[in-house]
Amino acid sequence: MASRRKPIAWCIAGSDSGGGAGIQADLATFHDFGVHGCTIITAIAAQNSFAVGHVSVTPRRTLAAQINALDSDLQADVIKLGMLASEEVVAMISKYLETFPGFVVCDPVMSSSINGELMPEGICNMLIEKILPRADLLTPNLHEAESLLNRSIDSLDDVERAAADIVALGARSVLLTGGHANARNNERHDYWTDGEQGFWLSGPNIDTLNTRGAGCTLSSAIAAAVARGYALSDAMVIAKAYVSQGLRMSVQLGSGPGSVGHIGWPQRLADLPSLSRHLPDHGRRLTFASCDGGLGLYPIVDSAAWISRLLACGVKTIQLRVKHLSGEALQQEVREAVTLGKQFNARVLINDHWQLAISEGAYGVHLGQADLDLADMAAIANAGLRLGITTHTYNEVARAHSLRPSYIAIGPIYSAANKNVPWTPQGVPQLRRWVAMLSADYLLTAVGGIDFKRAKDVLATGVGSVALVSAITQADNPEAVVAELMAMHEMAA
Repeated sequence: MASRRKPIAWCIAGSDSGGGAGIQADLATFHDFGVHGCTIITAIAAQNSFAVGHVSVTPRRTLAAQINALDSDLQADVIKLGMLASEEVVAMISKYLETFPGFVVCDPVMSSSINGELMPEGICNMLIEKILPRADLLTPNLHEAESLLNRSIDSLDDVERAAADIVALGARSVLLTGGHANARNNERHDYWTDGEQGFWLSGPNIDTLNTRGAGCTLSSAIAAAVARGYALSDAMVIAKAYVSQGLRMSVQLGSGPGSVGHIGWPQRLADLPSLSRHLPDHGRRLTFASCDGGLGLYPIVDSAAWISRLLACGVKTIQLRVKHLSGEALQQEVREAVTLGKQFNARVLINDHWQLAISEGAYGVHLGQADLDLADMAAIANAGLRLGITTHTYNEVARAHSLRPSYIAIGPIYSAANKNVPWTPQGVPQLRRWVAMLSADYLLTAVGGIDFKRAKDVLATGVGSVALVSAITQADNPEAVVAELMAMHEMAA
């Protein structure tokens, strides 16, 4: 028999006979993510698109039999918790989770989006005591968060404090969803925190009444993405995009509101959320200058001497990345690079040193993710500089998307020669996916481990630009390599 390669996710939740929420929504989500879904049914809800008629809690013996059957053969990589319909169910599930080593996502379902209470009064305290300490991620909506905290959450301005207080109750991290709050700037905003760090995920406000199963789908999409090997921060970005896509493509099937659509991996930029450290104020959104056409061949070099040499070959986009200088020597290097850019009418971008880039009148600045917390974005935008941002993961692309930079660098595409580089290569297939999602709105360049032989395959994705470091500067004849690479870019265009 072949060994299994598909990850396994358990859904411990209630069954929705209408097919819009509960385990039905979870299984549809797992399928879209290529994850095998197993179910432990905690209750059977007789409901349709407009009413919950009856809820029957699974007997203890039946619940235990489901757990034992799966645990003996189909062990979970991740577990998603939904409706835990009684104190007895909570006690049994919490007992199993005590020895479960994998990731646990808990959607604390307390009522139906239609009109029905799904959990008996008093179970909330037991959830806090038994389940929260084992939840790697809790995904309450505003109403559920109010029940957990026993207080009202009146606006998005109260959300950060509420999420932190839920973490203080015992959850390892919380994604407090804002779908029940009023839209702000025509967006819906969710907030995540683990008590130390936090960020907002902001997605489009989709005008639809067909929202059944949105919370179930979000939490199961996060679980599925984690099962596929994505970090939690990436999984939340992917899941929010998936739900936005599902809301956009939802349809009404019965007499009441329809459910979220399940139509595969999210692929549109319109569905990708933006990630920000603070609640976005779009009345003050920054605007960065455009790069006036495709980037083309994009060498990254460590000296003005290299810039002079490569601009003389016809290169029109180049980056100065200096790590070995400081003080006056660094300023002189940046000044000389900027002067050369103006002399050759080329786009010379300065890596990291944004203050010098502004003071010396550079064409633009390129920043890594760590620099986004340190740089004065308003100063860069107000100075008219172009902004490029390096990205490696979904959460980093979402972070870049919140700033709307002049271009986005995607990498590493291949393993770097430097084994100390911590990032996992994305590969050409993932680059192709990014190109499909981003290229209509952003200039893109691919970077990381790309040599002359690999450049052709990278350009075949439609990315439009390849950024190279050692492939040029360590070549026996850099000028010849540049000429061939420029010709390759022209053919790809």
